[in-house]
Amino acid sequence: AEGDTNTVVATALTATKLNIPFAHVEAGLRSYDMTMPEEINRKMVDAISDICFAPTELAAINLAHEGIEYDRIYITGNTIVDIVLKYKDKAHKEGLKFLAELEIESKNYFLVTVHRQENTENKKRFISIFKALLKLTEHYPVILPAHPRTMSKLKQYGLYDKVINTKNFILTKPLGYLRFLGLLMHARTVLTDSGGVQEEAFILGIPTVTLRYNTERPETVLYGVNTLAGADYNKIIKLALIKAENYYEIRKRVKKVENPLGDAKAGFKIARTILENKENI
Repeated sequence: AEGDTNTVVATALTATKLNIPFAHVEAGLRSYDMTMPEEINRKMVDAISDICFAPTELAAINLAHEGIEYDRIYITGNTIVDIVLKYKDKAHKEGLKFLAELEIESKNYFLVTVHRQENTENKKRFISIFKALLKLTEHYPVILPAHPRTMSKLKQYGLYDKVINTKNFILTKPLGYLRFLGLLMHARTVLTDSGGVQEEAFILGIPTVTLRYNTERPETVLYGVNTLAGADYNKIIKLALIKAENYYEIRKRVKKVENPLGDAKAGFKIARTILENKENI
C-alpha cells in the first residue's frame, strides 16, 4: 500500500494479523509533528511492514534511526515521479484548455490548495491564510480548487462571500488529476499544505510556498524550490511574491540538479524487489 492514510493503516494491520506480507510504498517520510494524523499513520505502518520502500535517502535514514532493519529498507525513488513524467504532456494541454475557459494567462497566477486538518480545523490559521490569499489577488489571480472541507470552513468562518466576490479569486470545484496537474504546470507559484503537491511542484520546477510549519518532503526545501510559510499572514504574502519574482531563476536552478525524488523507475524497482523477495516474506 502507498501513503499515510487511515486506509493504509487498516490494510497494514489486517495483513500483519493474517500473516499476509505487507510492503509500504512511501516509507520513511517524517514531519516530526505527532499532532498530524498522517505522521502517526506513517510511523505505525513502517514499524510493521515486511518491506519499506523509501522514496529518498533521507527517508531511508529516518527508518534506520527508528530501528528498522536494513534488509527491510529499499530506496526506490517516488512513484509520483513516474506518474508526473508519464502524463505531463497531456496535463500541459489540459491546463491550457482550462486556463482558456477561465481567461487566465499561463505563468500569471497563483494556484492554491488548502485542505489539511491542521489548517481547516484551526479558525485563526484558516482565516490568516485566506486573508493573505485575498491580499495576493491584488498582484496575481488566485485559483483555488476547493476541497469539500475547505468550502465548508469558508462558510462556517464567514469568508465565503468575501472570496466569491473578490474579482481575481477563482474558486473551483475539485479537479481531476490531469486538469489539476496542468494548472500546476502553468502556475507562477503554488501555495499548498499538501505533501503530494509539494512533490509534484518540485518535479515540475514550480516555485512553492507551503502553508505549514513543517514538511515530510525536506528535499523540496533543501533545493530551494519550496519554502515554509505556515499560516503567517505577512510571511505568506512576502514569500509568494518573492517566489513569483524569482520564477525563472528557480526553474533554471532545479533543471540543473538530479532529482532527489527519483528517476521515474520507482514502480519498476518496487515490482522487481517484490519478485526477488517473494520467497522470503
